[in-house]
Formats: sequence, C-alpha cells, structure tokens
Amino acid sequence: MFDKLAIVGPSDLVLAFRSLGIKIFSPKNLDEARRVLEGVEKENFALCFLHESFYQALVEEREALSHKFCPVLVGYSDYRKITDYLEEMTRDMAIKATGSDSLVKGRGKDETR
Repeated sequence: MFDKLAIVGPSDLVLAFRSLGIKIFSPKNLDEARRVLEGVEKENFALCFLHESFYQALVEEREALSHKFCPVLVGYSDYRKITDYLEEMTRDMAIKATGSDSLVKGRGKDETR
C-alpha cells in the first residue's frame, strides 16, 4: 500500500515537517540523495517532494522513477535565492540613492524575517 509521504531537502527547511509525521531526509550531498531516492522507492512511498538543489542534478534517477506508479516525485523551491537577491538589490539602490546602506536593516545570523 502506498500511504507514505517523504520530503527531501536541507535540514533547516524540512525538520519542522517531522512533527507532522512526515518522513524527512536531509542528504548532505548528491550521493546521499541518490541513496535516499533508492530508499524512497524500496519503502513504497507514494509521494516525494524533492528540493530544487537535488531535483536538477538527479535527472536520470527521476527519469527511472517516472516509469513507475509510485513514488511520484515533485520538485519544490524555498525561494531563499530570490529573497537574498532582492535584499542585495535593495541595498545597492539605497547606496546609490543615499551613499550609504545604513537605512537597509540587515538580518543577523540568528534572526528570522
């Protein structure tokens, strides 16, 4: 029976899903991600969300799984890159407009948005 859901991605992003009973995987590199996908297939997961950092790199593995009924692989993005880009762009505009970036509050290492 296919009744399992898996999420593969960076640990800081997927850890909260564990509290919902969802099986999470946080591979450190591509080889680990390949092994995770093999495990997802063997354990009969129905649906697997795969983070964009692995989605493009694992084309062959995704193609092999696409011929099977399950698991269904779905790619997802966390939009961190775009927010970092927008922050940098805003900072550049502030420097051009005022000569300083002091008006643009930066986020500290442990701060959240």
